[in-house]
Amino acid sequence: MDTPLKVLMIARKTLFSSPGGDTVQIESTAKYLRVLGVQVDIRLSGEKIDYDQYKILHFFNIIRPDDILPHIAKTKLPFVISTIYVDYREFEKKNREGVLKLASNIFSGDQLEYLKTIARFVLNGDKINSLYYMLTGQRNSIRHVAKKSAMLLPNSHSEYRRFAEEYKINKPYRSIPNAIDVSIFDDTVVPNEKFKNHVLCVGRIEGRKNQLNLIKAVRDTNLSLTIIGKPSPNHMAYYKACVQLAAESKNVQIIEHISHKELAAIFKAAKVHVLPSWFETTGLSSLEAAIMGCNIVVTRKGDTEEYFEDLAFYCDPENVESIRKAVTDAYDKPVENKLKNKVLECYTWQRAAETTLDAYQAVLKDV
Repeated sequence: MDTPLKVLMIARKTLFSSPGGDTVQIESTAKYLRVLGVQVDIRLSGEKIDYDQYKILHFFNIIRPDDILPHIAKTKLPFVISTIYVDYREFEKKNREGVLKLASNIFSGDQLEYLKTIARFVLNGDKINSLYYMLTGQRNSIRHVAKKSAMLLPNSHSEYRRFAEEYKINKPYRSIPNAIDVSIFDDTVVPNEKFKNHVLCVGRIEGRKNQLNLIKAVRDTNLSLTIIGKPSPNHMAYYKACVQLAAESKNVQIIEHISHKELAAIFKAAKVHVLPSWFETTGLSSLEAAIMGCNIVVTRKGDTEEYFEDLAFYCDPENVESIRKAVTDAYDKPVENKLKNKVLECYTWQRAAETTLDAYQAVLKDV
């Protein structure tokens, strides 16, 4: 009998303490790879690892090269990277204040990330894992890990094109779209009627996700807005501003992170889901809401149009009126099944796992 393929996924150290879209992506991909007979372990970047028991490594978040560098220095195993390449530059330039705003307009995005890493090391004692990163910086480190990788696994063709253009990289890649879990989000879900016809926004509460502008857009309407998510640890002032404005608004509530099972029931009852972010590679919660019958409002900034085409309502995150119009238009329009059917056809974790396994096998053929 063939020995099962054994894969190690390595992710940021805050993967579970500060969950985000990458948490869902990693856990769901691993879940469905196991269904395909692959043995998958998930470890955090700071852990000590016995690499010899694995055939291939799978990293996530290429904008965190310091999490990747120590591992590829210790082993010759082939590795792939789910890039999850998010571009924070516009958000940083337009929304930061004081010294951070000044720095955002002087330094490149990579320079700024490097300076923030050094500042966290000096001020908070946050460990820098790699001497290479310390000596060469963010941009060179990203290029180094990308060049050393056997294959890149972006969430869309659009994401790969953005990354390749920015870093002048030409690498083999497979587009592995983000997806939904059909064992959780399906037609048997009983709607939570407390959220009937609500407008929802599900995601970590932070400046880039733009919940504050969403509250401003909806607070003077007759719509009921429910924001679901944990505050990002580095954005507590922003979170407090959202909580305060929500408290001043009669039609807005904020709920902490909840289970996917509870979330499915809320999606099933709601009418609209909104992610008015400054940037999204996809917006996992948008896919989940779509499969449960919500109309979708998303930003155009990022890779969203490759996923949603003309089946979503688009808004400008900088413009409160644009957000308000997109939300009200989505609320007033009957929900159609076109987007739901597309998600079922193209964006399930089963399909994502199958494509991921194909990528592993293609890499291992060349070893």
